[in-house]
Amino acid sequence: MQNPFDQELEDRLVRYAAIDSQSDEDSPSSPSTESQFGMLRLLETELGEIGAQDVRLTEYGVVLATIPGTAPGPTIGLLAHVDTAPQFHASGVKPRVVRGYNGGEITFPDDPSLVLSPKEFPYLAEKQGHDLVTASGSTLLGADDKAGVAIIMTAARHLLAHPEIAHGPIRIAFTPDEEIGRGVAKALPGDLAADFAYTFDGGRVGEIEYETFSADGAEVTVTGVSIHPGFAKGKMVNAIHLASKIVEMLPQATMTPEVTDGLEGFVHATEMTGGSSQMKLKFILRDFERDGLAAKGEMLRQVCAAVQATEPRATITCEIRPQYRNMRYWLEEDMTPVDLARDACRKLGMEPVSVPIRGGTDGSRLTEMGVPTPNLFTGMQNIHGPLEWISVQDMAVATDLCLTLVGLAAETGE
Repeated sequence: MQNPFDQELEDRLVRYAAIDSQSDEDSPSSPSTESQFGMLRLLETELGEIGAQDVRLTEYGVVLATIPGTAPGPTIGLLAHVDTAPQFHASGVKPRVVRGYNGGEITFPDDPSLVLSPKEFPYLAEKQGHDLVTASGSTLLGADDKAGVAIIMTAARHLLAHPEIAHGPIRIAFTPDEEIGRGVAKALPGDLAADFAYTFDGGRVGEIEYETFSADGAEVTVTGVSIHPGFAKGKMVNAIHLASKIVEMLPQATMTPEVTDGLEGFVHATEMTGGSSQMKLKFILRDFERDGLAAKGEMLRQVCAAVQATEPRATITCEIRPQYRNMRYWLEEDMTPVDLARDACRKLGMEPVSVPIRGGTDGSRLTEMGVPTPNLFTGMQNIHGPLEWISVQDMAVATDLCLTLVGLAAETGE
């Protein structure tokens, strides 16, 4: 049976995904890329058109809006991010709809060698008969998190068109730069002014997530001694060689993303740039516990110190900066928003599932900053790459969940 939100969700996602809004970790601006303003300004306009109040684009690049309450209840925030991941091509996205998926392999017009198979991705096998949205094979899709944007916009339009639906005040926030860990400005919790909130930035139907990685970022700079190679004997110190030693000395078989899962953390080398005179290495450090994260940072420092000791003429620095912390530390003290989402799931006939996220969301930072913000499913799959896909029908279930939970909150008056 078709959900009345299916077509609107499909139209919104296809339209939003075609807009370039990739973030850039190396940019100092906020948002990090000018292209994100295309999405932000569009959403600012669309929120005004559907009748939202207090619509504004903040100086730190967040679109805020209010849906006035029609009944007593807590003020609930709904968030999604507009940027797409910098890990893969995200310009010139050509979304396409696979109507009534037949259960077989899906190929891509811009890369015939690329295959999305239910044998490799079992969740896909469950979506026979669904309408699936993918990209064309040369880019990611950007359902992460334009699916979340489409879900919130669809729910907002429905609530504003039906004031007879009982719900408390709702605050909407569309953020930039979530993919590079800069989506939550210091001013956002106060400007959002919500009792608690939800990010719609999760995966399969039924997932309600309240435990994330804790995360730090690290940058190692190796400065050697540069001299003409023809006269370098006994004088040159090659930064490339020292940088390679640092990478080689880190655990390869036990502590990288490709060999860890579940509750295991990792040290991930993400970038290595420069030349013989100076090299820069970037790492992300992840662990579910604070102690484990601190230990990984200390290990990286010790490796740098050990390589430095082999060549005192070089200079090696290691800077570690906090990114976000496991939202569980705060949510387990008050599970109200998690329990509300679980009750909404069950009211829709689904049994909620909570598993630790091997990643983070804007909700990780918001929760740490005083706004409890668990993460809810959208249906997105295979994110950050060309095999990314999402079911329109899964998005519709997420929209139903959004409407159900704001209604339940008004009923309980919590």
